[in-house]
Amino acid sequence: MAEASTFTLLYWHWIVLGLLLITLELFAPLFVMLWLGIAAVVVGLVLSVTTIDFSTQLIIWAILSGIFLLLWHKLVSPRISDHTTAGLSREAIVGQVGMVSFFNQDEGRGKLKFPAPIVGNDEWEFIYDGSLSKGDKVKVVDISGNSLIIKPLSPA
Repeated sequence: MAEASTFTLLYWHWIVLGLLLITLELFAPLFVMLWLGIAAVVVGLVLSVTTIDFSTQLIIWAILSGIFLLLWHKLVSPRISDHTTAGLSREAIVGQVGMVSFFNQDEGRGKLKFPAPIVGNDEWEFIYDGSLSKGDKVKVVDISGNSLIIKPLSPA
């Protein structure tokens, strides 16, 4: 009777798997593979000093991956993502000329499109108390919170 062979993961298998996952992060920068890879490397390091059965290795990897991802999501990620225009360089945007892509006269708000990105974005919200049409050229004169204050350019 032939005995079924079983494959045993050695510590270096986990380390190689971890390094491969970390390398995959270069191609899909979502910071998920990074933490799964670090968890695999940790399992490999633990396995290098002690003997653990395969199911326990998987459980440790899953728990560490979950902890690392949770810590990333709760502690680190919010500190590096700032989706506001707070701290925006006034000098870089005041005086720029753009074109109205949308304007709601009732609200006095609209969207302005620049020919090239300014401070990382080519479309900005603006405030204007008057009448504008899509396609009108306007000049930025000030900033109010996260919106630009504009004035229309007189037709040439």
